[in-house]
Amino acid sequence: MQDFLKYLSTAPVLATAWMVVTAAILIGFNWVFPDLLFHPMP
Repeated sequence: MQDFLKYLSTAPVLATAWMVVTAAILIGFNWVFPDLLFHPMP
């Protein structure tokens, strides 16, 4: 169990988890407010 917790705290695992969370937030935001992420310039 100690080795598994050490593995979960490594940089690639944390980076992958952070990218998944960021993608989920962006997908959710774009689902609630479509086309606001790509608003045309005035």
